[in-house]
Amino acid sequence: MRTPAGLALAVLVLAGCTAQSSEGTAPPVVAAPTGAPALDVEVVADGLEHPWDVVQAPDGTLLLDERPGGFTAVLPDGEVATVEADLDDLFVDGETGLMGLALDPAFEQNRRFYSCQGSTEGDIRVVGWTAAADWSAATRFADPLVGGLPLNERSGRHGGCRLEFAPDGALLIGTGDTADGRLPQDPDSLGGKVLRADVGTGEVEVWTLGHRNVQGLAVRPGSGQVFSVEHGPDRDDEVNLLADGANYGWDPDGDGSYDESVPMTDPDIPGAVEAVWSSGTPTLATGGATFVSGEEWADHDGLLLVALLKAQGVLALRLDDAGAVVEQYRIPELDGTHGRIRTVQQGRDGALYALTDNGSDDALLRITPRS
Repeated sequence: MRTPAGLALAVLVLAGCTAQSSEGTAPPVVAAPTGAPALDVEVVADGLEHPWDVVQAPDGTLLLDERPGGFTAVLPDGEVATVEADLDDLFVDGETGLMGLALDPAFEQNRRFYSCQGSTEGDIRVVGWTAAADWSAATRFADPLVGGLPLNERSGRHGGCRLEFAPDGALLIGTGDTADGRLPQDPDSLGGKVLRADVGTGEVEVWTLGHRNVQGLAVRPGSGQVFSVEHGPDRDDEVNLLADGANYGWDPDGDGSYDESVPMTDPDIPGAVEAVWSSGTPTLATGGATFVSGEEWADHDGLLLVALLKAQGVLALRLDDAGAVVEQYRIPELDGTHGRIRTVQQGRDGALYALTDNGSDDALLRITPRS
């Protein structure tokens, strides 16, 4: 059920004011900078059901997917078209279904893209697709590219499934712990990790561990820095700056149970890396993330933007060169105005695209600075 905008705003303010980093109090939530532009928000496509991710092709076409199944293309002339694809083996339950999307860096030459999705074969998989020249259909060429990611077949909980290409061309895959507390700290499991995959060979390796449910991955332009966004348990949604081999400290196993009252970063794990930002209590239910850049964005330029589900909006984090948070605020035009936001991505055209996730009549939004 959609929360009224006024209540959503109150929740946002309360949640933001209690935000903590693991190393102390985060910068307080403040109003958007006076130099930030007013934004126009336009509905590009509606009538969607739990849309999960969106990418923009070089020709301007927007490709999105919906968790219960299905790809949709929004063509440059505004036409909204179904992309026919074989999804007969899609597993859909709870938090798992058709989820993360990424375009191949060589899309202009090979028209390939990748999806992360549950499979009725009992795992979560990254599948490679080739899009038809007119976007009428997509056919599988790597089935799967990467398989064997753990799946919670009882409930679909904590499916992870965010995709992002690293600057060196590796496909990053954020995975969930499937609500099994043993997996995040198990180096032999692919659950609760960020993985690196070679799209040419399908070879995959564990890059980082100790995650709960990776919902966002964002590469900072010009820096090579990669940030993950994660759902917390009863506390501590997190943004983490990722580093090869690092452990981010999620370890809820304890006596064999899945203890959701413990901190997201367990201080007893040697070398556990603290989050650069944490929600503290209450959580905001963080989703996808993107960096926004361009002179037209004025004082929004350079921000890390994080979609908020429960808190209904978009969180803006300003980072210093080392990745520490120095300022945080909400994007006013999206504060409780469209309900839950699942994903936010900057397109190749410089516009910001957001997907709502309210469960019925969801929408793809286009956000641009007002000229």
